Formats: sequence, structure tokens, C-alpha cells
Amino acid sequence: FSLVPQIRLVVEEGLNQLPYTECTVTTPTGHKYEGVRFEKGNCGVSIMRSGEAMEQGLRDCCRSIRIGKILIQSDEETQRAKVYYAKFPPDIYRRKVLLMYPILSTGNTVIEAVKVLVEHGVQPSVIILLSLFSTPHGAKSIIQEFPEITILTTEVHPVAPTHFGQKYFGTD
Repeated sequence: FSLVPQIRLVVEEGLNQLPYTECTVTTPTGHKYEGVRFEKGNCGVSIMRSGEAMEQGLRDCCRSIRIGKILIQSDEETQRAKVYYAKFPPDIYRRKVLLMYPILSTGNTVIEAVKVLVEHGVQPSVIILLSLFSTPHGAKSIIQEFPEITILTTEVHPVAPTHFGQKYFGTD
């Protein structure tokens, strides 16, 4: 069960959305190349536990990027999401945020995560949600609550594979 290629594609597209400046790069063989460099002030935030599966893909592309974490659990009966833990870089309010959550079903968890980021001074317009699978309902719920957010996903389908975390971490 490997979603590494899809994770990498979504992460790379998320990085394409970040601001950059042009610069000259010297290759290991000494040649000069006109390339780009990310502007300072980017970070990743994974919604634990399944969002952590996307961290390595981000680290593979940006070795030194800062990564924060949010733990949100949904109540089995009410489907209400509750925040249990949040740890971010201290200056997150000045950063662009790649929010990682692979399965977007109802949107409740992501909405709660964005609320926590907003409480820490992050503007929704600088949040890019990286998701592998999304339901139309989940994406619509997030956009209704936070119209400025950017959502990147590989697939939109009425039924989301909710077993992702168990499969990826081998705990089913």
C-alpha cells in the first residue's frame, strides 16, 4: 500500500503555490543555472495522525522546513471535531502554511484546524490544504467557512477511503 507518488505530487504542487525569487544556482559540476529559491517564511502543519504520512514527502522536497502539528479527534456519535493538541513554530502568523491531511471527508477536522491556525494569527489566504482524496461535501464545507483557503487534492469522489490512516500505518 503505497501512496508515496501521490503524496509527492500534491506536496510539489503545494510548493509551486508558494512565493519564490529567481536566483543563479551553481550545480555540483560548476555550471550556472537560472533557478528559483523559496522566499523565507513557509512551514508545514500536519493534522495528526494521518497528516503525518505526508511529512516525509514535504521533507524530501524541503529538508529544513519547519513542521507544526495539530491533534484533532472527532466524536463518534456527533461527528464534532475537538482540538487536543497544537504545536507550531512561534512565528507561524508570518508564514505560509501547507496544511497536510490526506482524507477530506466531512471537512470538520480541517475547519477546526484552520480555526486553530487563525487563533494563532494565520490568515486563511496563506493556508494551502494538501489532501489526497476529497469528497465534494468536504471541500464545499471548508470553502464555505474559509473561502480564501487553497485546496489541492488528487481526487474528488463522493466516498472517501476513510481507512487511510490504518492502512498507511499498518494498524488495521
